[in-house]
Amino acid sequence: MSVKNIHLRKLLILIYTPQNRLISMLRDDIRTELAKQSGLSGGGGNFHDAFWSDAKIHAMGLGDLQALLITRVAASRQRSRLYPLLSNGFLLWWNEKRRWVNEPFTAVDQSVHARLSLGPPEGVIKIDNFLAVQFGDQSYRLVYPYFDERVPLGEEAARVGLWAIEQAIPKIERGSFRILDVIRGKSFSIADVPFHGDEEQVLTRNFKRIVGEWERLRSEY
Repeated sequence: MSVKNIHLRKLLILIYTPQNRLISMLRDDIRTELAKQSGLSGGGGNFHDAFWSDAKIHAMGLGDLQALLITRVAASRQRSRLYPLLSNGFLLWWNEKRRWVNEPFTAVDQSVHARLSLGPPEGVIKIDNFLAVQFGDQSYRLVYPYFDERVPLGEEAARVGLWAIEQAIPKIERGSFRILDVIRGKSFSIADVPFHGDEEQVLTRNFKRIVGEWERLRSEY
């Protein structure tokens, strides 16, 4: 069951999206799972991963995001609307950070992968694909991307997401983490959205709700 082994960004969307869209997304997920079980290929690759790879290339100074955008859109017209929105939001955030922060910084190629176990019901949240930013004093910021066009990343979603990241990666200083709402060019740190102490309860309660909806819908197929 894919909702029991889920990326944090997708789980945050499912938690905070309206009920009618949640049902639609879960039905899509069920059909995808059934197709895989039947040996049918999902095909296509991940659109957002491709964009985030280009954003990292831009941040590391190894390419220009606007030029990469042109190449991506030329390769697939399906990207012609959303890809520019993602690019504009990312560049807004990245360029503003470069103006606001006094000390020099640059993105670096650093891979961080983590898993956070939940239960009951038993589940695993996958947390990876960070943008790692290194400062002159050798400190890091690890930026986790959130991509949804319809549901902005609100304060509760941001602090629940940051709590999950901190729990999954306890060896890194909590002030190093950020969640970036890419389309809106807005990032959140724990200083921006301090923990209330109920983050685990909010996350597990909603995870249980989503798994219950998935199982209810799955019984119809």
